[in-house]
Formats: sequence, structure tokens, C-alpha cells
Amino acid sequence: MRKYIVTLTEEERESLGALTYRGEHKSQKVINSLILLACDAGEFQKRRSTNKEISQILNISMKKIDRVKKRFVEEGLDIALNGTKGNRIYEKKADGDFEAHLVALSCSDPPEGFARWSLRLLADKVVELDYIDSISHETIRRVLKKTKSNRGGKRDG
Repeated sequence: MRKYIVTLTEEERESLGALTYRGEHKSQKVINSLILLACDAGEFQKRRSTNKEISQILNISMKKIDRVKKRFVEEGLDIALNGTKGNRIYEKKADGDFEAHLVALSCSDPPEGFARWSLRLLADKVVELDYIDSISHETIRRVLKKTKSNRGGKRDG
């Protein structure tokens, strides 16, 4: 395993110290700053702690410490404290035409032997009717929640 050496400047140490002193930040940000402060190998550090000591004091894994150190060395202080945003982009399966078919189907009578449409029944039926190639019941739930549909439930009164 490759070792990552954290060296903080005096300004970085002061900002991290202020961040950990006040309780106005997310817990992971505070923990990450405590990790960086504890394993600093710079000239402004009085006593450097080992990863084992840090993990026992903060009650975190050694792997977490290694990840924070790696992010600091490779990507900088901001990424080490806050992490990165997910960069995966998902293509929408459900367009307006499909949603209209789904709502119409969910408002229709359920199949024989069922009192009402379930999300899984709807997902299977739209694939069977060839409205879409494949879809999960979770996507069906999101579409119906967005349209405020009641999945074919009967009204009382």
C-alpha cells in the first residue's frame, strides 16, 4: 500500500482547528479535519499520531484515515473535507407518453384475482404491453407519486 504524507500549512491548520472548535459543521467534515490535523507531518505539528491511535480515539476505521489522507494528497483540502459529488448521469426511461400510458393503466381495473394494482404488477404489465423494454417497480412508484395517482383504488361514497 502506498503511504500518503499529509503536510499542512499554518493557515490550513488554523482553519481546520477553527472548523473543529465550533459545532456548526457536518460530522464527517469535522472528523476529516481531525484526521488531517492528527496525521500532519508538517513543521507546525507538535506531536504526530499514528493511524492506529487516530482510529481508536475517533472510533473510525484505518481505511477511512487512508482515504482522507489520499484525497488530501491527490485532490486537495476541500475535497478531503467535503468529499466529491457523484458524477454518474442516468438516462430517464419514463417520458411523457409512457407516463400517460402508465397512469391510464393504473386507473383501469386490475387483473383478475387482484383487488388493486401493485407496483410490480404495473411494471410487468407495461413491459408486457410493450410500452417500454424494461422498468423497475421503483421507477413506477416515482412516476405515480409525481402524478399523485392512487394506483386504481376505489373511492368510498
